[in-house]
Amino acid sequence: MYSRYRRDVRATRLVSLLLLLQTRGQVTAAELADRLEVSVRTVHRDVESLGAAGVPVEAVRGPAGGYRLAGGYRTRLTGLTADEAEALFAAGIPGPAAELGLGGELAAARLKVLAALPSELQERATRASRLFHLDSRRWFRAEDRVPHLPALASAVWSGCRVRLRYREGRDVVQRTLDPLGLVLKGGAWYLVARRSVGMRVYRVSRVVTVRQLADPFDRPPGFELAAFWDEWSRAFEEGRPRVEVTVRVAEQVRRQLPGEPRLAEDGGAVVAFENLGEAYRELLRFGDDVEVLEPAELRERVAETSRRVASIYSR
Repeated sequence: MYSRYRRDVRATRLVSLLLLLQTRGQVTAAELADRLEVSVRTVHRDVESLGAAGVPVEAVRGPAGGYRLAGGYRTRLTGLTADEAEALFAAGIPGPAAELGLGGELAAARLKVLAALPSELQERATRASRLFHLDSRRWFRAEDRVPHLPALASAVWSGCRVRLRYREGRDVVQRTLDPLGLVLKGGAWYLVARRSVGMRVYRVSRVVTVRQLADPFDRPPGFELAAFWDEWSRAFEEGRPRVEVTVRVAEQVRRQLPGEPRLAEDGGAVVAFENLGEAYRELLRFGDDVEVLEPAELRERVAETSRRVASIYSR
């Protein structure tokens, strides 16, 4: 059993080595060892094994040398394991892809990947798509209409500036932007872009018109979309106005409160909301399972609502 496990690990590593050479071109033995988490000596042995199997790997001597595939050799081998095939087809996002104008391309790509898989992996992949489904939309909220999303996606791909009209409150303003990326957050699309005054984030559903310009732009050095979004969204959440409400609540109900409640000194819970209106609407649905202690203004409003409801039902 152990020897079979070692053979499987080595076979997986050989496939990974081949795919690294195919996708990255010339790679040093040290870099391959680091990526594959093995010794340089093991890399040399694996390269010899690929050569014995008919893969034309050639060694390039000198300080800038390494290994590369000779003669433009390429393999159609996907290198997918059974678990990777399942993950690939379980994580499909046809809804967002369609909004980007890539619905047909995604379906075609999935079909091509499926056709390239061995028969045993095809069954695992299709079974995963039957058993798991990703729905990125939130409950009880009208979906954003994003008719200009494909045009923005095209500008992001091509690296060209855009001129758009954007709804800010009751006003519609015009902006010339460098579109750096698109983010899907909780069912809503956001455009990350650079203006003359700095980086900005725009909700795509508020774009009124968009026109791609002919002039390209240079991306900011070192810009990473995921890293920027993490930092920006964290600052956005921390900068939102907050109202803290102290409630008395049973433990089994406390776990159902929104956000991340913290324990109060008197054994109750402290819950953060954007404003008192949101706190009123959210807490009222718990009925008598939640008692508002502070602030006094919210406690009185909930009490007055309770008196009016009791008056209605006592008639």
